[in-house]
Amino acid sequence: MHTLNLGILAHVDAGKTSLTERLLHTAGVVDTLGSVDDGSTRTDSLALERRRGITIKSAVVSFTLGTTTVNLIDTPGHPDFIAEVERVVGVLDGAVLVVSAVEGVQAQTRVLLRTLRRLRIPTLLFVNKTDRTGARYGSLLARIAERLSPDTVAMGATRRLGTREAATTPFTAADPGFTAALTELLTRHDDGLLAAYVDDPAALTHPRLLEALARQTARCLVHPVFFGSAATGAGIDALVDGITALLPAATGDPQASARGTVFKVERTANGERTAYVRMVEGTVRTREVLRFRSPDGREGEGKVSAVGLFEDGGEVPVPAVGAGRIARLKGLTGIRIGDSVGEARAEAGGRHFAPPTLETVVLPARPEDRGALHVALVHLADQDPLIAVRRDDIRREVSLSLYGEVQKEVIQATLADEFGVDVTFRTTTTICLERPVGTGAAAEFIDTDPNPFLATVGLRVDPAPYGSGVEFRREVELGSMPYSLMRAVEETVYSTLSQGIHGWQVTDCVVTQTHSGYWPRQSHSHGTFDKSMSSTAGDFRNLTPLVLMDALRRAGTRVYEPMHRFRLELPTDTFGALVPVLARLGAVPDPPEPRGALCMVEGVIPAARVHELQQLLPGATRGEGVLESAFDGHRPVTGPVPERPRTDHDPLHRKEYLLRTVRRVAG
Repeated sequence: MHTLNLGILAHVDAGKTSLTERLLHTAGVVDTLGSVDDGSTRTDSLALERRRGITIKSAVVSFTLGTTTVNLIDTPGHPDFIAEVERVVGVLDGAVLVVSAVEGVQAQTRVLLRTLRRLRIPTLLFVNKTDRTGARYGSLLARIAERLSPDTVAMGATRRLGTREAATTPFTAADPGFTAALTELLTRHDDGLLAAYVDDPAALTHPRLLEALARQTARCLVHPVFFGSAATGAGIDALVDGITALLPAATGDPQASARGTVFKVERTANGERTAYVRMVEGTVRTREVLRFRSPDGREGEGKVSAVGLFEDGGEVPVPAVGAGRIARLKGLTGIRIGDSVGEARAEAGGRHFAPPTLETVVLPARPEDRGALHVALVHLADQDPLIAVRRDDIRREVSLSLYGEVQKEVIQATLADEFGVDVTFRTTTTICLERPVGTGAAAEFIDTDPNPFLATVGLRVDPAPYGSGVEFRREVELGSMPYSLMRAVEETVYSTLSQGIHGWQVTDCVVTQTHSGYWPRQSHSHGTFDKSMSSTAGDFRNLTPLVLMDALRRAGTRVYEPMHRFRLELPTDTFGALVPVLARLGAVPDPPEPRGALCMVEGVIPAARVHELQQLLPGATRGEGVLESAFDGHRPVTGPVPERPRTDHDPLHRKEYLLRTVRRVAG
C-alpha cells in the first residue's frame, strides 16, 4: 500500500467540502452523503462550522483508493482562515484545487495555486458545479490558462452543462484533439520528448504521453484539469483515477531517525494537548520520549502516551506510526503548531501566505471575566498562533491579529460557546511594520553612571533587505561571559523588537552585540551569594531594551503599511467616475487595459481601504464592477505616521524612571 497526503483547497463556496464528502462516499467510507447546508458533513465537525456552513478548521479523514491510502485534509476556503491552509501545505504530497464552474477563478484561487507551485506541490484542478446554471467549459479553460497557469490541459469533455444531467466523458487515445494538446503541453517541458516527436510523431503513443503527464504533474510543471459535480457525482471517477495515477505517493524511510511536522494542535476537555503530526521519516512509538523543537529554537520533550492513526474515515489507536503517515500524538506537553518532532534538521521554512494585516482589541462584556478571557485566548492561540495574542498590562487590554471581520465573528462565537465568555471588539485597525532607516549604536557599561544594572551591553542596529526578518549577531566572544547571560541578551532583543519607536513590530534588520561585561558570582567573607555584587540574567534582560531602543532611535525607523494588489473588471465608460474614488482611497492604479466594452485595471491600495472599495464599487460601476485583491507587501506611510499604543513602559523614557528608583532606594 502507498500513502498519499492530499489537500483539498479552494476559494470559498467552490464546493471542496462537498467534494470531500463525495470522495468518502466513492471510497465506501460513508453510505449517505453529508450536506454542508444541513451541517452533516464528516469533516465540518465543529458546531460553529455546521451552523455557518463554512469550514473553519482543517480536518483529516482517511480512505483507501485501490492500493493507495489517502489521508485527505479538508481546509477552509474563506481567506479569513488562510492560517489553517498555511499550516497544511507544508505536509502535503499533492493537492486538488477546486474551482467553481460558475464563479470561475477567484483571487483566492490565484493565491493558492501560486503558493502550491512555489512549494512544488503537485496539483490537479477540479472544476466543480458543472450541474449549476451558468457553468462554463471553454471560456473557463481559457480563463484558467490566463489567470492561473498556461500549463494546464483538460482531461475530459462535458455535455448538458448547467443541468442536473451534466456529465463528463474522459478523453482517450481516440481523441486527436486531446493527443495534440497533450503533446504540445508536455514537449514544452521535456526536450527529450520534443526530440522524439520531431523524429517521429507516431513515437509519442498515448501510454507514453500519459507516463510523461504523470512525471510532469509530479514535478509541478503541469496541472491536469478535471470537470464534474460533487453534488451529482459526475466526473468523480475520472478525478479519482487522476489522484491515484498522477499524484506521487509519500516517501520516507521508516527505519531512519524519527522526524515529523506538527500542523495542528487541539486541546481535550481536560486541557491535554493533542498534536497532529505528519511523519517525514522514521517511526514514533507509544511511551517513547520524543523531542520537539520550534522554528525560533524553543525545545522540549515529552512521552508519547497514545498514537491515533487515521483509517477508513475514523481514528484507531495503534502502537506506532511510520514515515509518510499522519497521526495524532498525545502526551507532548508544551508542543505547538509548526514544531518539528524527533531529529532536528534544517527545513525549508518561512511564511507561505501573507501575515495578518488587521488588529482589534477584545474586551470582556463583564469585567470579572478578564482572567477567563485570557485563559480562553491562550487556548485559541494554541490552535491558531497567528492570532498573536498581545496583552497590555498597563491598560488591561488584549489585542488579536486578524485576517478579516468574519474571523472576528467566529472568535466571538467560539469564546461564548466553548468558554462561556461574552466579548465585544473595538474597531479593527491595520497592523503596520517598522524598518530601520540607517545604522544606530548604543552601549551602557557596568558600574558607570547612569547604568543602574550590573551588566555591560552594547548593540548596533543595521537595516537589512526587505523580507529578511530579524537577525542577531555577536562581535563579542562567547567566552566573554556565561552563555546564559548571552542568551538573555539575544532573547530580549527579539522580544523588544515587537514594539519599535512608533509601537509597531520592527523587522528587516540586523542587531549586533558589540559590548559585553558582567560581575561574576560573589559573596561576603564566609557568607552566601550576594545578588547586589553579582550579575544575573535579570540585569541583562532589564538593560538590553534600554540600549536597543537607544540604538534604534539613533538609526531611525520608517513605518510601512500593508498593501493589496487589486484587479478590477468594469465597463470602460465607468472608469472615469471610478478614478476619483480610487484616489480618495489612496489607491495607485495602472493604466487601464481595454477589452471591448470592458476594461481591466490593476494597481495597489492600502489594505485598510479594500473593504471600503468593495462597498463603493457597485455604485461607481452600475453594479457591473468585479474586484479581486490580495496582499502585496508593505510600502512607506506617506501621510501622518500611525502610532500603536505600547504594552510596556516605553524604554525610551524608562531609563530616567529606573535611575530615580535606584537612587531613591540607595538613599
